[in-house]
Amino acid sequence: MTIDLPLQAPSAAGLTWSVTPNLEARSEEERAAILADPGFGNHFTDHMVDLCWSEKGGWHRPRVSPYGPIQLDPAAAVLHYAQEIFEGLKAYRHADGSIHTFRPYENAARLQRSARRLALPELPSEAFIDSLRQLVAVDGAWVPTAPETSLYLRPFMFAKEAFLGVRPAKKVAYYLIASPAAAYFPGGVQPVNIWLSTDYARAGKGGTGAAKTGGNYASSLLPQAEAYEKGCQQVLFLDEGKYLEELGGMNVVLVRKDGTLITPESNSILEGITRDSILRLAADRGHQVEQRRVTIDEWREGAASGDIVGAFACGTAAVVVPIGRLLAEDFEIVHQGAEAEALALSLREELTGIQYGRVEDRHGWMVRLDA
Repeated sequence: MTIDLPLQAPSAAGLTWSVTPNLEARSEEERAAILADPGFGNHFTDHMVDLCWSEKGGWHRPRVSPYGPIQLDPAAAVLHYAQEIFEGLKAYRHADGSIHTFRPYENAARLQRSARRLALPELPSEAFIDSLRQLVAVDGAWVPTAPETSLYLRPFMFAKEAFLGVRPAKKVAYYLIASPAAAYFPGGVQPVNIWLSTDYARAGKGGTGAAKTGGNYASSLLPQAEAYEKGCQQVLFLDEGKYLEELGGMNVVLVRKDGTLITPESNSILEGITRDSILRLAADRGHQVEQRRVTIDEWREGAASGDIVGAFACGTAAVVVPIGRLLAEDFEIVHQGAEAEALALSLREELTGIQYGRVEDRHGWMVRLDA
Protein backbone atom coordinates (compact mmCIF):
# COMPACT_ATOMS: atom_id res chain seq x y z
CA MET A 1 0.00 0.00 0.00
CA THR A 2 1.09 3.62 -0.54
CA ILE A 3 1.58 5.92 2.44
CA ASP A 4 2.08 9.63 1.79
CA LEU A 5 3.74 11.11 4.87
CA PRO A 6 6.27 13.92 5.29
CA LEU A 7 9.74 12.68 6.06
CA GLN A 8 10.24 15.65 8.37
CA ALA A 9 7.57 17.47 10.33
CA PRO A 10 8.41 20.82 12.00
CA SER A 11 6.44 21.79 15.10
CA ALA A 12 5.42 24.73 17.25
CA ALA A 13 7.55 23.27 20.05
CA GLY A 14 10.72 23.90 18.03
CA LEU A 15 11.28 20.23 17.29
CA THR A 16 11.79 18.73 13.86
CA TRP A 17 10.35 15.26 13.82
CA SER A 18 11.61 12.56 11.52
CA VAL A 19 8.74 10.46 10.20
CA THR A 20 9.24 6.86 9.07
CA PRO A 21 6.09 5.42 7.48
CA ASN A 22 5.00 1.95 8.52
CA LEU A 23 5.16 -0.01 5.26
CA GLU A 24 3.10 -2.76 6.91
CA ALA A 25 0.31 -0.46 8.09
CA ARG A 26 -3.12 -2.07 8.26
CA SER A 27 -5.39 -1.61 5.27
CA GLU A 28 -8.58 0.44 5.52
CA GLU A 29 -10.56 -2.79 5.70
CA GLU A 30 -8.39 -4.22 8.50
CA ARG A 31 -8.61 -0.98 10.45
CA ALA A 32 -12.38 -0.80 10.03
CA ALA A 33 -12.75 -4.35 11.36
CA ILE A 34 -10.73 -3.45 14.45
CA LEU A 35 -12.62 -0.20 15.05
CA ALA A 36 -15.92 -2.09 14.87
CA ASP A 37 -14.99 -3.94 18.07
CA PRO A 38 -11.78 -2.51 19.58
CA GLY A 39 -12.22 -3.41 23.24
CA PHE A 40 -9.68 -1.59 25.41
CA GLY A 41 -5.92 -1.86 25.02
CA ASN A 42 -6.18 -4.79 22.63
CA HIS A 43 -5.10 -3.14 19.37
CA PHE A 44 -2.59 -0.41 18.59
CA THR A 45 -2.20 2.09 15.80
CA ASP A 46 0.42 1.78 13.07
CA HIS A 47 2.91 4.27 14.48
CA MET A 48 4.44 5.44 17.74
CA VAL A 49 6.40 8.46 18.92
CA ASP A 50 9.73 8.40 20.70
CA LEU A 51 12.00 11.08 22.04
CA CYS A 52 15.38 10.59 23.72
CA TRP A 53 16.95 12.38 26.67
CA SER A 54 20.50 12.28 27.96
CA GLU A 55 22.27 14.18 30.69
CA LYS A 56 24.58 15.82 28.15
CA GLY A 57 22.26 16.27 25.19
CA GLY A 58 18.90 16.99 26.80
CA TRP A 59 15.81 16.14 24.76
CA HIS A 60 16.71 15.14 21.21
CA ARG A 61 15.96 12.86 18.23
CA PRO A 62 12.15 13.22 18.05
CA ARG A 63 10.74 10.50 15.81
CA VAL A 64 7.52 9.03 14.53
CA SER A 65 8.23 5.40 13.72
CA PRO A 66 6.37 2.20 12.88
CA TYR A 67 4.79 0.66 15.98
CA GLY A 68 6.91 -2.24 17.15
CA PRO A 69 9.07 -3.80 19.86
CA ILE A 70 11.45 -1.66 21.91
CA GLN A 71 14.97 -3.00 22.19
CA LEU A 72 16.44 -2.75 25.69
CA ASP A 73 19.72 -3.78 27.22
CA PRO A 74 19.17 -6.40 29.98
CA ALA A 75 20.82 -3.96 32.39
CA ALA A 76 18.43 -1.09 31.54
CA ALA A 77 17.71 0.70 34.80
CA VAL A 78 13.92 0.50 34.43
CA LEU A 79 14.06 -3.30 34.60
CA HIS A 80 15.83 -3.25 37.94
CA TYR A 81 14.79 -0.08 39.76
CA ALA A 82 11.36 0.72 38.24
CA GLN A 83 12.23 4.26 37.20
CA GLU A 84 9.11 4.70 35.03
CA ILE A 85 6.06 6.95 34.69
CA PHE A 86 3.11 7.21 32.32
CA GLU A 87 -0.04 9.16 31.49
CA GLY A 88 -3.43 8.40 29.99
CA LEU A 89 -5.74 10.60 27.93
CA LYS A 90 -8.05 10.28 24.94
CA ALA A 91 -8.58 11.70 21.46
CA TYR A 92 -12.24 12.28 20.51
CA ARG A 93 -13.82 12.49 17.08
CA HIS A 94 -16.30 15.38 16.85
CA ALA A 95 -19.31 15.46 14.56
CA ASP A 96 -17.47 17.55 11.95
CA GLY A 97 -14.67 14.96 11.78
CA SER A 98 -12.13 17.01 13.75
CA ILE A 99 -10.03 15.38 16.49
CA HIS A 100 -9.71 16.86 19.96
CA THR A 101 -8.29 15.92 23.33
CA PHE A 102 -9.24 16.95 26.86
CA ARG A 103 -7.07 19.14 29.13
CA PRO A 104 -3.73 17.81 27.79
CA TYR A 105 -1.73 20.53 29.52
CA GLU A 106 -2.90 19.07 32.83
CA ASN A 107 -1.59 15.66 31.74
CA ALA A 108 1.69 17.30 30.73
CA ALA A 109 1.98 18.97 34.14
CA ARG A 110 1.16 15.74 35.96
CA LEU A 111 3.78 13.88 33.92
CA GLN A 112 6.28 16.52 35.01
CA ARG A 113 5.32 16.07 38.68
CA SER A 114 5.65 12.31 38.31
CA ALA A 115 9.04 12.79 36.66
CA ARG A 116 10.30 14.90 39.55
CA ARG A 117 9.25 12.25 42.07
CA LEU A 118 10.89 9.42 40.09
CA ALA A 119 14.09 11.43 39.42
CA LEU A 120 13.39 11.55 35.67
CA PRO A 121 13.77 14.56 33.35
CA GLU A 122 10.73 16.78 32.86
CA LEU A 123 9.35 16.86 29.33
CA PRO A 124 8.31 20.43 28.39
CA SER A 125 4.54 20.82 28.03
CA GLU A 126 4.73 21.99 24.41
CA ALA A 127 6.82 18.95 23.49
CA PHE A 128 4.24 16.72 25.19
CA ILE A 129 1.36 18.32 23.25
CA ASP A 130 3.42 18.17 20.08
CA SER A 131 3.95 14.44 20.47
CA LEU A 132 0.16 13.98 20.55
CA ARG A 133 -0.26 16.05 17.39
CA GLN A 134 2.52 14.22 15.57
CA LEU A 135 0.95 10.82 16.23
CA VAL A 136 -2.53 11.98 15.27
CA ALA A 137 -1.10 13.48 12.07
CA VAL A 138 -0.16 10.00 10.84
CA ASP A 139 -2.71 7.82 12.67
CA GLY A 140 -5.76 10.09 12.81
CA ALA A 141 -7.80 7.53 10.87
CA TRP A 142 -7.63 5.33 13.98
CA VAL A 143 -9.84 7.71 15.98
CA PRO A 144 -13.21 5.89 15.91
CA THR A 145 -16.55 7.51 15.14
CA ALA A 146 -19.03 5.33 17.03
CA PRO A 147 -20.74 6.88 20.11
CA GLU A 148 -18.64 6.95 23.31
CA THR A 149 -15.57 5.53 21.54
CA SER A 150 -12.16 7.20 21.48
CA LEU A 151 -8.48 6.75 20.76
CA TYR A 152 -6.68 6.12 24.04
CA LEU A 153 -3.29 7.86 24.17
CA ARG A 154 -0.58 6.38 26.40
CA PRO A 155 2.56 8.51 26.87
CA PHE A 156 5.25 6.90 29.00
CA MET A 157 8.85 7.50 30.05
CA PHE A 158 11.47 5.17 31.47
CA ALA A 159 15.16 4.90 32.35
CA LYS A 160 16.99 3.08 29.56
CA GLU A 161 20.62 3.56 30.64
CA ALA A 162 22.36 0.20 31.05
CA PHE A 163 23.94 0.07 34.52
CA LEU A 164 23.32 -1.55 37.89
CA GLY A 165 24.24 1.30 40.19
CA VAL A 166 21.43 2.77 42.28
CA ARG A 167 21.17 6.34 41.01
CA PRO A 168 19.00 8.32 38.57
CA ALA A 169 19.59 7.19 35.00
CA LYS A 170 21.44 9.49 32.63
CA LYS A 171 19.61 8.19 29.55
CA VAL A 172 15.83 8.18 29.32
CA ALA A 173 13.25 7.41 26.63
CA TYR A 174 9.81 8.96 26.13
CA TYR A 175 7.26 7.10 24.00
CA LEU A 176 3.68 7.61 22.92
CA ILE A 177 1.44 4.80 21.69
CA ALA A 178 -2.28 4.80 20.94
CA SER A 179 -5.08 2.25 21.13
CA PRO A 180 -8.69 2.56 19.90
CA ALA A 181 -11.14 2.15 22.77
CA ALA A 182 -14.75 0.98 22.73
CA ALA A 183 -17.46 2.49 24.87
CA TYR A 184 -16.59 1.64 28.50
CA PHE A 185 -20.22 0.81 29.31
CA PRO A 186 -21.71 -0.55 26.07
CA GLY A 187 -24.95 -1.48 27.81
CA GLY A 188 -25.26 1.72 29.82
CA VAL A 189 -23.62 2.83 33.06
CA GLN A 190 -24.35 0.55 36.00
CA PRO A 191 -23.34 1.04 39.68
CA VAL A 192 -20.24 -0.91 40.72
CA ASN A 193 -19.39 -2.83 43.88
CA ILE A 194 -16.22 -1.89 45.75
CA TRP A 195 -14.09 -4.05 48.05
CA LEU A 196 -12.44 -2.34 51.02
CA SER A 197 -8.85 -3.55 51.36
CA THR A 198 -7.58 -3.52 54.94
CA ASP A 199 -4.60 -5.86 54.52
CA TYR A 200 -2.84 -3.90 51.76
CA ALA A 201 -1.85 -0.27 51.22
CA ARG A 202 -1.55 1.39 47.85
CA ALA A 203 1.06 3.93 48.99
CA GLY A 204 2.49 5.52 52.12
CA LYS A 205 3.38 8.98 53.40
CA GLY A 206 6.29 10.34 51.38
CA GLY A 207 5.98 7.53 48.84
CA THR A 208 5.03 7.62 45.19
CA GLY A 209 1.25 7.64 45.58
CA ALA A 210 0.84 11.05 43.93
CA ALA A 211 2.93 9.98 40.91
CA LYS A 212 1.52 8.03 37.99
CA THR A 213 4.07 5.26 38.08
CA GLY A 214 3.75 1.57 37.31
CA GLY A 215 4.77 0.41 40.78
CA ASN A 216 1.61 1.87 42.31
CA TYR A 217 -0.50 -0.21 39.96
CA ALA A 218 1.58 -3.33 40.47
CA SER A 219 0.96 -3.12 44.22
CA SER A 220 -2.80 -2.89 43.59
CA LEU A 221 -3.06 -6.06 41.51
CA LEU A 222 -3.20 -8.57 44.38
CA PRO A 223 -5.92 -6.71 46.34
CA GLN A 224 -7.74 -6.11 43.04
CA ALA A 225 -7.77 -9.88 42.48
CA GLU A 226 -9.15 -10.24 46.01
CA ALA A 227 -11.90 -7.78 45.09
CA TYR A 228 -12.88 -9.90 42.08
CA GLU A 229 -13.13 -12.94 44.35
CA LYS A 230 -15.55 -10.98 46.55
CA GLY A 231 -17.74 -10.11 43.57
CA CYS A 232 -16.49 -6.52 43.36
CA GLN A 233 -15.22 -4.59 40.35
CA GLN A 234 -12.82 -2.27 42.18
CA VAL A 235 -10.83 -2.03 45.40
CA LEU A 236 -10.68 0.92 47.81
CA PHE A 237 -7.46 1.61 49.71
CA LEU A 238 -7.05 3.37 53.04
CA ASP A 239 -4.30 5.69 54.23
CA GLU A 240 -3.02 4.97 57.74
CA GLY A 241 -5.68 2.28 57.97
CA LYS A 242 -8.58 4.73 58.33
CA TYR A 243 -8.53 7.58 55.80
CA LEU A 244 -10.05 7.11 52.35
CA GLU A 245 -7.41 7.20 49.66
CA GLU A 246 -8.47 6.09 46.17
CA LEU A 247 -9.49 3.05 44.17
CA GLY A 248 -7.07 0.90 42.21
CA GLY A 249 -7.37 3.21 39.22
CA MET A 250 -9.94 5.90 40.06
CA ASN A 251 -10.71 8.65 42.55
CA VAL A 252 -13.72 8.48 44.88
CA VAL A 253 -16.34 11.14 45.71
CA LEU A 254 -19.04 11.04 48.40
CA VAL A 255 -22.42 12.78 48.07
CA ARG A 256 -24.20 14.29 51.08
CA LYS A 257 -27.97 14.73 51.24
CA ASP A 258 -27.59 18.52 50.92
CA GLY A 259 -25.72 18.04 47.61
CA THR A 260 -22.22 18.63 48.99
CA LEU A 261 -19.50 16.59 47.30
CA ILE A 262 -16.62 15.33 49.44
CA THR A 263 -13.40 13.86 48.05
CA PRO A 264 -10.35 12.66 50.00
CA GLU A 265 -7.25 14.81 50.27
CA SER A 266 -3.86 13.18 50.80
CA ASN A 267 -0.31 13.52 49.49
CA SER A 268 -0.49 9.87 48.42
CA ILE A 269 -3.45 10.31 46.03
CA LEU A 270 -3.03 10.84 42.31
CA GLU A 271 -4.40 14.24 41.31
CA GLY A 272 -7.20 13.12 39.03
CA ILE A 273 -7.89 15.37 36.03
CA THR A 274 -11.33 13.81 35.54
CA ARG A 275 -12.10 14.30 39.25
CA ASP A 276 -11.04 17.95 39.14
CA SER A 277 -13.20 18.52 36.06
CA ILE A 278 -16.26 16.81 37.54
CA LEU A 279 -15.96 18.80 40.77
CA ARG A 280 -15.63 22.04 38.82
CA LEU A 281 -18.78 21.26 36.82
CA ALA A 282 -20.58 20.47 40.08
CA ALA A 283 -19.43 23.77 41.58
CA ASP A 284 -20.72 25.54 38.46
CA ARG A 285 -24.15 24.13 39.33
CA GLY A 286 -23.94 25.48 42.86
CA HIS A 287 -22.82 22.36 44.70
CA GLN A 288 -20.44 22.83 47.60
CA VAL A 289 -17.21 20.87 47.15
CA GLU A 290 -14.98 19.74 50.02
CA GLN A 291 -11.54 18.22 49.53
CA ARG A 292 -10.26 17.03 52.90
CA ARG A 293 -9.30 13.97 54.86
CA VAL A 294 -12.21 11.54 55.13
CA THR A 295 -12.30 8.47 57.35
CA ILE A 296 -14.02 5.23 56.49
CA ASP A 297 -16.00 5.66 59.73
CA GLU A 298 -17.35 9.01 58.48
CA TRP A 299 -18.61 7.33 55.32
CA ARG A 300 -20.04 4.39 57.28
CA GLU A 301 -21.77 6.53 59.90
CA GLY A 302 -22.96 9.06 57.33
CA ALA A 303 -24.53 6.33 55.22
CA ALA A 304 -26.23 4.87 58.31
CA SER A 305 -27.67 8.24 59.37
CA GLY A 306 -28.73 9.21 55.86
CA ASP A 307 -26.35 12.17 55.71
CA ILE A 308 -24.26 10.51 52.95
CA VAL A 309 -26.66 9.35 50.27
CA GLY A 310 -24.30 8.14 47.56
CA ALA A 311 -20.82 7.87 46.14
CA PHE A 312 -19.18 7.62 42.76
CA ALA A 313 -15.79 6.87 41.23
CA CYS A 314 -14.16 8.82 38.41
CA GLY A 315 -11.20 8.39 36.09
CA THR A 316 -10.08 8.67 32.47
CA ALA A 317 -11.39 5.30 31.29
CA ALA A 318 -14.84 5.10 32.91
CA VAL A 319 -15.27 8.88 33.39
CA VAL A 320 -17.87 8.56 36.18
CA VAL A 321 -19.56 5.49 37.64
CA PRO A 322 -21.87 5.34 40.70
CA ILE A 323 -20.82 3.14 43.62
CA GLY A 324 -23.71 0.91 44.61
CA ARG A 325 -22.08 -1.04 47.43
CA LEU A 326 -18.92 -0.97 49.53
CA LEU A 327 -18.12 -4.39 50.97
CA ALA A 328 -15.72 -4.99 53.86
CA GLU A 329 -14.86 -8.01 55.97
CA ASP A 330 -17.26 -7.07 58.76
CA PHE A 331 -19.66 -4.50 57.29
CA GLU A 332 -21.11 -3.12 54.09
CA ILE A 333 -22.43 0.20 52.84
CA VAL A 334 -25.27 0.10 50.33
CA HIS A 335 -26.29 3.19 48.36
CA GLN A 336 -29.62 3.17 46.58
CA GLY A 337 -30.27 6.90 46.54
CA ALA A 338 -31.72 7.80 43.15
CA GLU A 339 -30.81 11.50 43.46
CA ALA A 340 -27.10 10.86 44.10
CA GLU A 341 -26.90 8.39 41.22
CA ALA A 342 -28.74 10.82 38.96
CA LEU A 343 -26.27 13.56 39.89
CA ALA A 344 -23.28 11.35 39.07
CA LEU A 345 -24.76 10.34 35.71
CA SER A 346 -25.74 13.93 34.90
CA LEU A 347 -22.19 15.14 35.56
CA ARG A 348 -20.87 12.30 33.44
CA GLU A 349 -23.19 13.26 30.60
CA GLU A 350 -22.09 16.89 30.78
CA LEU A 351 -18.40 16.05 30.82
CA THR A 352 -18.59 13.56 27.96
CA GLY A 353 -20.73 16.06 26.08
CA ILE A 354 -17.88 18.57 26.35
CA GLN A 355 -15.32 15.97 25.30
CA TYR A 356 -17.28 14.95 22.19
CA GLY A 357 -18.23 18.51 21.24
CA ARG A 358 -21.94 18.18 22.06
CA VAL A 359 -21.86 20.63 25.00
CA GLU A 360 -20.31 24.10 25.16
CA ASP A 361 -16.73 24.05 26.45
CA ARG A 362 -17.06 26.97 28.88
CA HIS A 363 -13.68 26.33 30.53
CA GLY A 364 -11.60 25.99 27.35
CA TRP A 365 -10.61 22.41 28.18
CA MET A 366 -10.58 20.95 24.66
CA VAL A 367 -7.51 21.15 22.43
CA ARG A 368 -7.68 20.30 18.73
CA LEU A 369 -4.99 17.87 17.60
CA ASP A 370 -5.49 17.68 13.84
CA ALA A 371 -5.01 21.38 13.00
